[in-house]
Amino acid sequence: MHLELRHLRTIRAIHECGGLARAADAMNITQSALSHQIKGLEDQAGVELFVRRSKPLKLSAAGQRLLALADRVLPEVAALEEDFLGLIEGSAGRLHIAMECHACFDWLMPVLDSFRRVWPDVDLDIRPGLAFGALAALQREEVDLVISSDPEEMGGVSFLPLFDYEPLFVCAAQNPLARKEFIEAVDLADQTLITYPMQAARLDVFAELLDPAGMEPKGVRQVELTAMILLLVASNRGVAVLPDWVLRETRSGSETVTRPLTRSGLTRRMYAAMRSDDTTTPYMSHFMRLGRSEAVKLQRS
Repeated sequence: MHLELRHLRTIRAIHECGGLARAADAMNITQSALSHQIKGLEDQAGVELFVRRSKPLKLSAAGQRLLALADRVLPEVAALEEDFLGLIEGSAGRLHIAMECHACFDWLMPVLDSFRRVWPDVDLDIRPGLAFGALAALQREEVDLVISSDPEEMGGVSFLPLFDYEPLFVCAAQNPLARKEFIEAVDLADQTLITYPMQAARLDVFAELLDPAGMEPKGVRQVELTAMILLLVASNRGVAVLPDWVLRETRSGSETVTRPLTRSGLTRRMYAAMRSDDTTTPYMSHFMRLGRSEAVKLQRS
């Protein structure tokens, strides 16, 4: 089987666009050329890569395996391209990161591990203790990038989208709220809410659910570690609202249950805030690419 990078890019484009026409537009080729490429690849493989009767177009089991390969290989190729570019333009620099999202460490650490392999000369650090003033620190050049879900209009600062996520409610299986299909603000009036140690305005459960309804929980308990939050919830010491990727393993457990917030659910977006002059720096661009790729892995896990 003769597999080329363009085949991997094609599979990913069709999957992300949901159809041949949109994928062809995104890749700047004709739909006919794209169809011919897919047919040639399927002839080589001897299997169909798509379920053609589905709308939007879906990958077959074989296509999913090829997509998994693309998710592994293409970021590595992109990293190599950035590495070569860094050799030309200079690869030294600084990337000090502050976070307004405690739960993001599970996402960030694999990103940084991949990043430092390609950019060993970049001074890499996570600056703790700046959650309450991270964006101001960015403007003062004390840090170079802030992970935030709350974009603001700030002179000289750009907020670049990283990934979308769903804040989900989690409680012990014996909690009465476990019997509800979805959670509303009033449901938390008699509950102890376990949160990260952050300002309420920076927490999704307050900003998106409680504050708009003019409601407050019975009590708030602040806990630093995600694992400890989940332990307390499982012990029915309180309830929590956490990003969906944190709760993927928890959903199938017997001790806790997860529920959407409101009947239709909520969607939030995580951003990387950086000084606008730094957005085209090669290693910053590579960080963004790695960050988005790792987010896709978390959503599929």
